[in-house]
Amino acid sequence: MEKFFQLKANNTTVRTEVIAGITTFLTMAYILAVNPGILSAAGMPADSVFTATAVASLIATLVMALFAKLPFALAPGMGLNAFFAFAVVLGMGYSWQFALTAVFLEGIIFIVLTFLNIREAIINLIPMNIKRAISVGIGLFIAFIGMQNAGIIVNNDATLVGLGSLANPAALLAVIGLVITGVMIAYKVKGALLWGILISTVVGIPMGVTSLEGFKLMAAPPSLGPILFKFDFANIFSFDMLIVLFTFLFVDMFDTVGTLIGVSTKAGILQADGSIPRAKQALFADAVGTTVGAILGTSTVTTYVESAAGVEEGGRTGLTALVTAAMFFLALFFSPVFLLVPGAATAPALILVGVFMMSPVKEIEFTEITEAVPAFLAIVMMPLAYSIAEGIVWGLTSWVILKVLSGRTKEVGIATYIVAAVFILKFFL
Repeated sequence: MEKFFQLKANNTTVRTEVIAGITTFLTMAYILAVNPGILSAAGMPADSVFTATAVASLIATLVMALFAKLPFALAPGMGLNAFFAFAVVLGMGYSWQFALTAVFLEGIIFIVLTFLNIREAIINLIPMNIKRAISVGIGLFIAFIGMQNAGIIVNNDATLVGLGSLANPAALLAVIGLVITGVMIAYKVKGALLWGILISTVVGIPMGVTSLEGFKLMAAPPSLGPILFKFDFANIFSFDMLIVLFTFLFVDMFDTVGTLIGVSTKAGILQADGSIPRAKQALFADAVGTTVGAILGTSTVTTYVESAAGVEEGGRTGLTALVTAAMFFLALFFSPVFLLVPGAATAPALILVGVFMMSPVKEIEFTEITEAVPAFLAIVMMPLAYSIAEGIVWGLTSWVILKVLSGRTKEVGIATYIVAAVFILKFFL
């Protein structure tokens, strides 16, 4: 392990990487319950989708671990699965087989773009201040997700969002977990985020948040038969397919780019020139995950922002991802155990990761308006638009516009102009 992952060179240990990998898994394990629920709305069998979700996450994270050797985990992306079910199937009236075909084609295109270094080039053309802002924005986004999961932040028809009630046991459990985990971090307890999740899960039992109803230790993985290789190529040359494919491509590409930049910044592995080490291999893992996921029967697989939880626990190498992949394998057989952890128990970890990811804000040049406004927009649009991709779009586009109108065109490269033009076109389409 030392030779393959270079643990000493990355200032980490096997124990640290194992704790980080488990922590990452626990903060993203909700996808094993949420993804089947969302895709079942499109008519897909939920039990089969559970297996597809676990296996696709396992394979993609394994590629990230052994090929890219980075501490990032992958799984079917939130938002993309909702677009799959509610926009393509329920909204446009197409079958879930049609939607899976679009995801499969997206994966193939991403593999080609990765080999041509186009996706890596996009990472490198994003200005340094925007990269720092992406890390901060993702932190706010992660914290927002955690607060939503726990019911601390709820829907409000008058103001869009509002404060939930602590009379809600889930919200109260999240607050208790936040205090417990925060105190452990203050005392520098190793694995504080992981211990916080586990303690919160136990505390949630008498509160009625952690449900033990019908609990059993193990269960055989449901069959993939009903959704395996279920493609519909009859409409691949239609305009609707073009729109669906473009949406999957766009959101996945910039969600992944944003996540890689943000988590890499927090991990301290971002190079001096702003590039990510082994970015091509990381993007390849994402592309393979999406392609394999479509074959298995699930929506687009992407790199998870929850990887930041493992990074905060000290994960720095592919060993962290390897442990997370192993956890997805175990989840296939111990799904009742892993699904026992409620969203309210993982919420404190997500909120605290949001706190930790705020640190790059100190390095953003807020004294220069052409840097400050784009950075600010990149930060606030992620949680407000509920999209990492939209944060990048608003940040990079405003950066180019302000530089041009301020007569500072020399700071803008040709490739950045092209990407900004595509973003502007997207606004109108």
